[in-house]
Amino acid sequence: MPTEPDPEHHRERRARVHAARAAHWARTRRLTALLLALWLATGFGTVFFARDLANLSVFGWPLSFYLAAQGASLIYLAIIGAYAWRMRILDRAFARQLGEHA
Repeated sequence: MPTEPDPEHHRERRARVHAARAAHWARTRRLTALLLALWLATGFGTVFFARDLANLSVFGWPLSFYLAAQGASLIYLAIIGAYAWRMRILDRAFARQLGEHA
């Protein structure tokens, strides 16, 4: 005759899974906020400091022109790559935590 599952065990497991989900979500939000701040600084900084950046040159072009034409796009691509790389690590860690609680 199968035994009834212990309700206390289920409660503890649910609490651990909930804590793991909350920690994963907090890390995800923190990463997203950091990368959005970098995106904002790149987009806003290029425009706001354009006159100051025009005095510096990269490959013979004013830095403000270079950032607007190429640099910002490369930084955005790097942001996307960093997000994908870091989220893979966070998701795998979360899956391991859930596997431990099974």
